[in-house]
Amino acid sequence: MALETFPNPHPDRHYTIDHVVHEFTSVCPKTGQPDFARIRIRYVPGPRCVELKSLKLYLQGFRDKGIFYEDVTNVILNDLVAACSPKWMQVKSRWSTRGGIHSVITAGHGRPDSPASPSPS
Repeated sequence: MALETFPNPHPDRHYTIDHVVHEFTSVCPKTGQPDFARIRIRYVPGPRCVELKSLKLYLQGFRDKGIFYEDVTNVILNDLVAACSPKWMQVKSRWSTRGGIHSVITAGHGRPDSPASPSPS
């Protein structure tokens, strides 16, 4: 599913958009078992903003895809950056505990310490 965007209604203002997906799923390429995560996408928009229905359908496209945590987090970031050219973006995935290990992967685009960007959390 392709990510759709729309023109940023306030391109001269530096503001943060924060999307949280509580029910993200993909498949472990090693075991074939489902993986469950919470995905948080934070960004300072550039010329375009991501449209939410297309974001939902895009993320659902990972449901049957075999992909490691580190890769899925970076693929989502890469695709979103290509679609909307943000000034700053961070994608954070928090994975359900498996085998006693809880994983959090954070990938970023741009400089988190620039005046246009919120402090990373």
